[in-house]
Amino acid sequence: MERDTQPCFMSDHEGFCGSIKNSTRDFVVIELDVQGRPVNRTDRPEEPTKLASTEVRQCSQKASLGEVTAGMASMVQNGDGVLSQEGFDLNVILGSSVNEALEEFASKTVACSEEQKEDTEMTLGTFPDKQQRASVHRAVRHNYPFLMTVTHQTEIRVKVDRDFRELSQLVSEEEAEDFFRFIDAKVPGSAFTFLPDDSKEHRTSVHHFVSRRFGKLVETKSFAEQDKTAITVRLREKGNQGKKSRKRTASDSEEQVETYTGFTLKKENLETLEAISYMAAVLGVLPSDFSYAGIKDKRAITYQSMVVKKISTERLLEKTSEFERRGMQLSNIHPVSEPLRLGRLQGNHFDLVIRDLKPHGKCSSSDLEVLVKEAVENVKARGFVNYYGPQRFGNSQTVQADQVGLALLKEDTVAAVRLFLSPEEGEDLQNKAKRHFLHTGNAKESLLLMPAYKARERLMLRALHRYGSGQEGCGRAWLSLPHGMRVFYLHAYCSRLWNEAASYRLNTLPHRPVQGDLVCTRPQRDNSATEESDTAQVHVVTPAEEKDNVFSLEQVVLPMPGNSVKYPENVLGKWYQDRLAQDGLSACRFRITSLKLNVPGCYRPLLAYPYDITYSLHVKEEPHVMGLSPSHSTASLTLSFDLDSSCYATVCLREIMKCEP
Repeated sequence: MERDTQPCFMSDHEGFCGSIKNSTRDFVVIELDVQGRPVNRTDRPEEPTKLASTEVRQCSQKASLGEVTAGMASMVQNGDGVLSQEGFDLNVILGSSVNEALEEFASKTVACSEEQKEDTEMTLGTFPDKQQRASVHRAVRHNYPFLMTVTHQTEIRVKVDRDFRELSQLVSEEEAEDFFRFIDAKVPGSAFTFLPDDSKEHRTSVHHFVSRRFGKLVETKSFAEQDKTAITVRLREKGNQGKKSRKRTASDSEEQVETYTGFTLKKENLETLEAISYMAAVLGVLPSDFSYAGIKDKRAITYQSMVVKKISTERLLEKTSEFERRGMQLSNIHPVSEPLRLGRLQGNHFDLVIRDLKPHGKCSSSDLEVLVKEAVENVKARGFVNYYGPQRFGNSQTVQADQVGLALLKEDTVAAVRLFLSPEEGEDLQNKAKRHFLHTGNAKESLLLMPAYKARERLMLRALHRYGSGQEGCGRAWLSLPHGMRVFYLHAYCSRLWNEAASYRLNTLPHRPVQGDLVCTRPQRDNSATEESDTAQVHVVTPAEEKDNVFSLEQVVLPMPGNSVKYPENVLGKWYQDRLAQDGLSACRFRITSLKLNVPGCYRPLLAYPYDITYSLHVKEEPHVMGLSPSHSTASLTLSFDLDSSCYATVCLREIMKCEP
């Protein structure tokens, strides 16, 4: 099958020629957080609010550590700074309709048989924000201790808690409810005492249950009270939790308090991953200890949010001068409670300069103003095809990232290593090192040649020297790279396929939704839906909906290949099957267990739009130099606009200019 890689355009204006990135200052990118605020703003982040120690026992796991994030919708404080009961109000947290459904579900589970309880569950909906999910878990458990909540990606489901049922057969349901509320509060050093019990055998059963289920969190003792004995359960202090066993369960890991520091990174002429590698080396941590919402351009000045694990604000502040010497500035340094998640942003703001503007064809330079206005207004109204830009595939001219990703998806780690270490033209040190490895297979000698700043290549060569360059050694070499770097190559392949699918869709089918197309049913700018629409929000267009024009082209989404997506139910779906088969991926599961890689896939809108776009044309008259050259004028265009996350300014410019910028 012939690959359809020619870009499609949504407007038929003429466009113009010009050049971008003449200097890094001509291309400024500012990340917009989930509230749409620029991350380089100067106001400080909201400080965490302390809870009164006398009331902290009523709070959730977050509150038990002494802090909640100010402004969190479901955590309401009174005038004394104490978490109020509204923090557990499910009407506030879930909304009245979902809360009513939960009440009905809870009533039914109480009434149904034990066999029915095993299979009974309901969904509470999806909650993209981690703190929002924590509020839901906390509030449901507080109001219904006999239920348990389970998170699947961003969806929360509720079902009967087997542990509660087991304990309620040993003690009264009221006691079991109080005990589970005590456990969920997770206040270090706090205690809970069961009612006195004169049966040693019965007390032993309770001891065994508590120890087996919560042993790493609590300690139990029996105390004599007059003629009867009662069991007291005490939550371990933080330093003592888990000392009995080094093995931790998922629930225990939630108890560990990790240090996270957030900051805004300004970088110039640096790749995001290159900047991270340098900062990790200076701070003495791993590159994987850094998290970020998105990767930014190299040839630009960029601002983005980052979080580093294991490093305090004081330690980070100490190293800022070293980072500045490398073209990086850190600001807005502050403690945070968790790492950043990839895609956790609304989008990016761009301030661009296009220089040396000229018409494409026979138009004169005096027509530039008309050409520019027509181009910008067309794209503002009609948008552009939401292709992935060249940055997604790396800067290499010989082997691009999607080729490496294809080799990894085929689980051919040896070929993937050789592609990764393929040299470019030139005799600089990194290319000499790569060339030496491909010719000799000697990783040790190649490592000595590789420049210190090429962190990924050095990690790879170090592992190859240690484990060899066979299939197993190459697998270990890939595992030596941080997860974000490994999965980048798989995403690059899927992105290339998406670009081809978009061109095929627009060249083959009408420019309107047709039967079998996939459409997203939520608003375009709802929490940056650009690359995160889940299957529950994707709908297959029916014949009747096509006939009645129920949906618009801007609602059409195309799947990024993965193991959790569905494909269009028309010729485009068949195209995906054939295209994957062409690359030998007919049976691909998009999961590489040996490399700890998983690609669930997602849905990406076919079209994207620039928001809040402004522009200004500048014409400068160059003076005539006697006897050398006639006078002439040069034109430049300044553009400012916002794009949703994972949209590319270079692709938007290509639609505006009708050429590669």
